[in-house]
Amino acid sequence: MKPYIYIDGFNFYYGVVKDTPYKWLNFMALFKKVLNPKHDILAIKYFTARVTGKFDPNQPVRQKTYIRALEKSIPELSVHYGQFNSHTINAPLAYPISAKTFGKHIKFANIIKTEEKGSDVNLAVHVLNDAWRNVFDCAVIVSNDSDLAESLRLVKVQNKKMIGVIYPSTNRKRHPSKALTKYANFTKGIFESSLKACQLPDPIPGTTIAKPSDW
Repeated sequence: MKPYIYIDGFNFYYGVVKDTPYKWLNFMALFKKVLNPKHDILAIKYFTARVTGKFDPNQPVRQKTYIRALEKSIPELSVHYGQFNSHTINAPLAYPISAKTFGKHIKFANIIKTEEKGSDVNLAVHVLNDAWRNVFDCAVIVSNDSDLAESLRLVKVQNKKMIGVIYPSTNRKRHPSKALTKYANFTKGIFESSLKACQLPDPIPGTTIAKPSDW
């Protein structure tokens, strides 16, 4: 097959590499391993958002370094940005607490809510547009976001394309979204051993780009 791969960066990070030593990941090597080395991967589209560094000032530097490493190492890869929005909301506490000073129960609190906006829409639009352009044999979706289901249905029904779903989790107790797998010709998982085997070189050859020390 000649697949295009579409990575939901937010889903992938929190489902696969967060709190692991495998963040310096080579996507091309990984997906060749997960799919089949004989497949000719034409493009990898990575949908993410620039982090703000509000809680960790080094986080934007790490992200930028990793994306530069990917772009230098994988010419087939392109990055497409949404955005992070933060705002304060008043939300109910799961477990109300007592305020001893006033003898009352506190049931609500002001919290900072951060949301990634645009990446899922961008991914859905690219899948549909690429299907109409007839640039791939198979769309491989790396996400567990059920909001993408309608775009997959259209690609399958209208464009008669194959669809693969790679479930972004190494936890075998979790399950892929039924809304997505409903339209998939195949579903694959990711194993921790694959992450370990598919790391980028450090540093990236011919550059000064190196893996962040606190990764």
